[in-house]
Amino acid sequence: MGKQSYAVTIAGGGSTYTPGVVLMLLHDMQKFPVRHITLYDNDAERQETIAKACAIYIQENAPEVKFSYTTDPAEAFTGIDFVLAQIRVGKYEMRDKDEKIPLRHGVVGQETCGPGGIAYGLRSIVGVIEILDYMEKYSPDAWMLNYSNPAAIVAEATRRLRPDSRIINICDMPIALMDIMAALCGLRDYRDLVYGYYGLNHFGWWWKIQDKSGRDLMPTIKEHMARNGYADAVAGLQFVDESWLHTFQKAKDVYALDPNTIPNTYLKYYLYPDYVVANSDPNHTRTDEVREGREKSVFGMAHKIIQQGTARGFELKADEHSEYIVDLACALAENTRERFMLIVPNHGAIENFDPTAAVEVPCIVGSDGYQKICQGSIPQFQKGLMEQQVSVEKLVVSAWVEHSYQKLWQALSLSKTVPSASVAKDLLDELYEANRNFWPELR
Repeated sequence: MGKQSYAVTIAGGGSTYTPGVVLMLLHDMQKFPVRHITLYDNDAERQETIAKACAIYIQENAPEVKFSYTTDPAEAFTGIDFVLAQIRVGKYEMRDKDEKIPLRHGVVGQETCGPGGIAYGLRSIVGVIEILDYMEKYSPDAWMLNYSNPAAIVAEATRRLRPDSRIINICDMPIALMDIMAALCGLRDYRDLVYGYYGLNHFGWWWKIQDKSGRDLMPTIKEHMARNGYADAVAGLQFVDESWLHTFQKAKDVYALDPNTIPNTYLKYYLYPDYVVANSDPNHTRTDEVREGREKSVFGMAHKIIQQGTARGFELKADEHSEYIVDLACALAENTRERFMLIVPNHGAIENFDPTAAVEVPCIVGSDGYQKICQGSIPQFQKGLMEQQVSVEKLVVSAWVEHSYQKLWQALSLSKTVPSASVAKDLLDELYEANRNFWPELR
């Protein structure tokens, strides 16, 4: 873009992650100078609390940066360079149903995987497409960096419905896991790693991990994975809830299925769904943990900052995923040609896989967008799992486009997390009733 400074809109301004994104934007002003930050949300009350606290912090720490917040799309998306999208359609009320309805049927209840992820995905499509259209109407040269979940379904929907749009779909989970790997090897963070990776979002494997000198780190990481999954190096990370500790430990059993690769943690939901259900409390799920933890903490701090009229004395810090997003925006703006993990149309990045699939692979990013790094052919085990899961995602998007009850039933029946078509139908009927205000009318 060649500009000296950039205007950024954060879509989902009322998110608990917004303060961390704002702090990271301010922290990285030398490499990515920002002149204007705008928050946008359709929930004015929720956004106002976060926005007022951010305004105080910015005034005290970077008064030269213009700051605003709005519910008006024209105001939010006019004259901007980047949209950072982190929306949650239905908020925690619907996430609660995504997790607890499946558990009532003895099925994995998780916000991005299985029936909960499908329900959430059908809600997210409209919201992400709407924001993308606002951006292209008011600032057609801008980039949208989307990390709204479930990223796999959203990426498939934008690929089909807005194929020429300037949107890049991303997820921070592989970065968090590579930070753990780097720590296991005595390195600083994921930037010190050179890696090969293939998969779908929340459904992938590392097949190569080296340091920048070319030293093979896979033996060291495999040794830790075989002993305790990722749990040996999670101290100090932001995922500190008990449920995340179990997830990091369970990666040991996921790894055992293919000791030639290092797995993404989310694979436990597909490969060990019986374990997940047996160790879930149907009355107290991850949603409750977030409400009691992050939600309470962030909004509590925001209210105190507003009440006291200052952010001084509060321990504010940027989130890990925020740094990745800012680095990606910087790569697009300043042509840094850095390596990022992105969710992109395959078209040969994985040679023996559906060319139209939205795959997660390393890419080189510069001012002209991204170039995929070819990962070659993948093993039969991973290929079979991915073909099944990408079919689920494609059927979900087809069901949304065609208002098809049949295809949504097929999608749920095909998911490895659902034991039978009869259970899938019962789940579909209950989820449909719960989501009538968000899903298209099915026929």
